[in-house]
Amino acid sequence: MSFGPPGVQTRMRGDSLSQCDNAKGLKAFYDAIKYGPNHLMVFGGVCPSVTSIIAESLQGWNLVQLSFAATTPVLADKKKYPYFFRTVPSDNAVNPAILKLLKHYQWKRVGTLTQDVQRFSEVRNDLTGVLYGEDIEISDTESFSNDPCTSVKKLKGNDVRIILGQFDQNMAAKVFCCAYEENMYGSKYQWIIPGWYEPSWWEQVHTEANSSRCLRKNLLAAMEGYIGVDFEPLSSKQIKTISGKTPQQYEREYNSKRSGVGPSKFHGYAYDGIWVIAKTLQRAMETLHASSRHQRIQDFNYTDHTLGRIILNAMNETNFFGVTGQVVFRNGERMGTIKFTQFQDRREVKVGEYNAVADTLEIINDTIRFQGSEPPKDKTIILEQLRKISLPLYSILSALTILGMIMASAFLFFNIKNRNQKLIKMSSPYMNNLIILGGMLSYASIFLFGLDGSFVSEKTFETLCTVRTWILTVGYTTAFGAMFAKTWRVHAIFKNVKMKKKIIKDQKLLVIVGGMLLIDLCILICWQAVDPLRRTVERYSMEPDPAGRDISIRPLLEHCENTHMTIWLGIVYAYKGLLMLFGCFLAWETRNVSIPALNDSKYIGMSVYNVGIMCIIGAAVSFLTRDQPNVQFCIVALVIIFCSTITLCLVFVPKLITLRTNPDAATQNRRFQFTQNQKKEDSKTSTSVTSVNQASTSRLEGLQSENHRLRMKITELDKDLEEVTMQLQDTPEKTTYIKQNHYQELNDILNLGNFTESTDGGKAILKNHLDQNPQLQWNTTEPSRTCKDPIEDINSPEHIQRRLSLQLPILHHAYLPSIGGVDASCVSPCVSPTASPRHRHVPPSFRVMVSGL
Repeated sequence: MSFGPPGVQTRMRGDSLSQCDNAKGLKAFYDAIKYGPNHLMVFGGVCPSVTSIIAESLQGWNLVQLSFAATTPVLADKKKYPYFFRTVPSDNAVNPAILKLLKHYQWKRVGTLTQDVQRFSEVRNDLTGVLYGEDIEISDTESFSNDPCTSVKKLKGNDVRIILGQFDQNMAAKVFCCAYEENMYGSKYQWIIPGWYEPSWWEQVHTEANSSRCLRKNLLAAMEGYIGVDFEPLSSKQIKTISGKTPQQYEREYNSKRSGVGPSKFHGYAYDGIWVIAKTLQRAMETLHASSRHQRIQDFNYTDHTLGRIILNAMNETNFFGVTGQVVFRNGERMGTIKFTQFQDRREVKVGEYNAVADTLEIINDTIRFQGSEPPKDKTIILEQLRKISLPLYSILSALTILGMIMASAFLFFNIKNRNQKLIKMSSPYMNNLIILGGMLSYASIFLFGLDGSFVSEKTFETLCTVRTWILTVGYTTAFGAMFAKTWRVHAIFKNVKMKKKIIKDQKLLVIVGGMLLIDLCILICWQAVDPLRRTVERYSMEPDPAGRDISIRPLLEHCENTHMTIWLGIVYAYKGLLMLFGCFLAWETRNVSIPALNDSKYIGMSVYNVGIMCIIGAAVSFLTRDQPNVQFCIVALVIIFCSTITLCLVFVPKLITLRTNPDAATQNRRFQFTQNQKKEDSKTSTSVTSVNQASTSRLEGLQSENHRLRMKITELDKDLEEVTMQLQDTPEKTTYIKQNHYQELNDILNLGNFTESTDGGKAILKNHLDQNPQLQWNTTEPSRTCKDPIEDINSPEHIQRRLSLQLPILHHAYLPSIGGVDASCVSPCVSPTASPRHRHVPPSFRVMVSGL
């Protein structure tokens, strides 16, 4: 449609309006120019291809073109189309509205999905320019031709939550089907797409979309909540326009006169376009009337650049309120109103509008609905959360640790209070104190293992890494080093093949424990100097929020690590492992020493077994649960508590029970004879050396040869005894009596098998022998016996005493040394002072000093 001077006939170029044939459109325009009359303005142009060619050539004829339906962004280039105007906003006009919407909901990270068509690509490029410098990031830009699923998948992989789409309604169905397959819909995502699709467009394109195996319900589920952006066909404000009618009155009049013809979304812009032309021409005539040239509007021709410029300026000054809103041009572009609609329950609902003139966004109250309780986030909100040890768990384990330390303190008090008791004294109380000290240090390390970033600062945590390692290492070595040193002393004494006097004092044991600790200190000092422990933070994969919020949690965990952590741990574990093996060896070697006060080998073996098993299990489980600090701390603490408690209980509970129930039980299996000098020595030192266990199978093998020699000697002594006895007899018959009775008794006493299997000493056997023969009392005499038959005189007290004076030295010198008895140089109190020097001075086979521990 073109407008000529008033009174001049106007012509409608239908071919240029309804068809997109470039040839026909251009021919109609040139015919109008050639065959006249002169036209003041060109109104119309729908097809972008035709409109753009005409608009580019208008400058040569000084003609201004006004379009009411051409929305292509190409025509916005004023350098190329300086005389082109349009009452309808261009497709690019939605970009400032989108920017305002993004800012309103504080979305700062978006992605674009564009159909590979020039119209949509131009809008996308303009949007990039609009968002540039507005602190909004376009994190991903995807385009597609036919299959959008690959692009949709890439958007999801880049964690794009706010998607700005530019595609037609046919492709829209495919896009939302792909979004459903990728689960890119719902409360976490927001789609913003063009709003100029036809009403109920999803119904028309469902068949094509269903070819991709997308069900209708799936399509609607993915579409729910999308926001459409388009220009407003008619203003919603109830204000009278330049025509004197409100937009609502105009719409009713338009619907009544269109007589069943389908409505056009551009009819309001065409109506306002007529008013733009009228106001422009009116303003141009007023300008001409005010000038001194006295020129009329009818005098316009295509070569009159002055009048053409007046019309152009009058067009730029257009400003009135029409049925489509405020009509204002800025660089030839209509500053119109952009509406926002949202797809809710299978229908589009208007939720807001953007006024380009005032640059304001108005969201209609309670109309916009998001799938979640709040607008979606523009990206996955990653909340870095430091995994901490639970305070209740720390409190419970700390309470158990305190109970363990109280128990250790009670054992320490018991050990110090009863240090002079024979049972405690023989078990090396100083070493016991070291065992308790090591246990308490191990307990104390639990408090440090439970302190993390929730209790202390990063610098303090780094210091704790070193301190707790030192305390646990030293505590372990102190406790088990003392136990193994005690066992080594028992081993050194009882495995003394040459049976020399061997005095091992507590000072030597302290030196051994100190040497073990010195090795620990060397390792720890080198560790700290060369490759100290540092605080490191390990980041794990994201996890969903347990509370259901639209955020992801990235767990952080503090560790104490260094560059060569494996090497240093290997050195420590190797040293501790060798120490455990050495303890097991000593416990096995001394397993048959049956003096409870002296030997803890059985309990040490049990301790080593329990500690070894628990440490292996605890280390493995602790490594597997390093990403769960509560579980890891619980396992480490329980292992330390169990190992320390079971070790202390195995060492001290048997002593406590024995001391309370039977204090002499520690030594009642062995009765020892001590000289006065030995007792004095015991009071000066806490070192104790005990006799060899007669029941030890290892000793029997070494004593077989000595046993044979002693048996031969006993036989010779028996012959001497028989000769002496015969001298005391008056008749030969008495000899037979003696040989049949007393000689048999002597053989029973001297039987080595009985001696080696007995648990009592030589004096106990003699006592039993005398108890079985109560008539053999040394200092009792019966006068009646002096008058009896001479055959009974052999059993008189005098004869018995004389016989014992010969027998006891033999027992003393031949038997006691073979079973590891008292010092062979000691004279038995049962030996008569008048005993034969021959028997009194038999050289001892073994010489062992006995003193209390």
